[in-house]
Amino acid sequence: MISRRNLGMIIYLIFVLLPIYWLVNMSFKTNDEILGQLTFWPENFTFDNYITIFTDASWYMGYVNSITYVAMNMAITLLVALPAAYAFSRYKFVGDKHLFFWLLSNRMAPPAVFLLPFFQLYSSVGLFDTHLAVALAHCLFSIPLAVWILEGFMSGVPREIDETAYIDGYSFGHFFIKIFIPMIRSGIGVTAFFSFMFSWVELLLARTLTSVEAKPISAIMTRTVGAAGIDWGVLAAAGVLTIIPGILVVWFVRNHVAKGFALGRV
Repeated sequence: MISRRNLGMIIYLIFVLLPIYWLVNMSFKTNDEILGQLTFWPENFTFDNYITIFTDASWYMGYVNSITYVAMNMAITLLVALPAAYAFSRYKFVGDKHLFFWLLSNRMAPPAVFLLPFFQLYSSVGLFDTHLAVALAHCLFSIPLAVWILEGFMSGVPREIDETAYIDGYSFGHFFIKIFIPMIRSGIGVTAFFSFMFSWVELLLARTLTSVEAKPISAIMTRTVGAAGIDWGVLAAAGVLTIIPGILVVWFVRNHVAKGFALGRV
């Protein structure tokens, strides 16, 4: 007999995994089969939808563009947030609590608020339709959250470690890179995870600040209507390929994320 707890878990897993299964199922079907009848398994199994994505430059370059600005956003976020979080966790200065709250309040604002200023600014300085434009726009939201998360981890590290390292002759840079960062690697993993997830799924800024050269896959997936209608098979295949990077990131940082939720400020 299945216990109520196990039965509830099975129902929950079916509820969560059914949309993903249906997306994968559609990606191996033709449009005629998708629109013509309800089938739980492709009757005419085909890889044509995936072949279209990997042979059409507009599709696969969308993935390249997305991965490029997401990686840039993660790198800039960590480079800025690590020293900023260290300053908040180790030093007291006038207005530090107000500044810390102001940073976090930026994360509370919807991206649409900053859409027009970013568009006008980037158009004026020649950054429109570049990977850097999207990465910097996303940093406005990812850096405050990163500082908030990392400050919680850094505050948990005793200050005596800093003092001992200085007494032993370590410079700040050497101490920070060789000793301090390995001690908060779980916090860095959590920060990288949230930074990636926000930048990867964000659509409004990425779509508005790009047009041709740096158009992300999220924007391409919203423009699939043609003369023959929506190509549901290709759209489903693109959705499957969009999920894969997120799965890989979760897999590589899974241990850090688990520790982060247990120990850090998340």
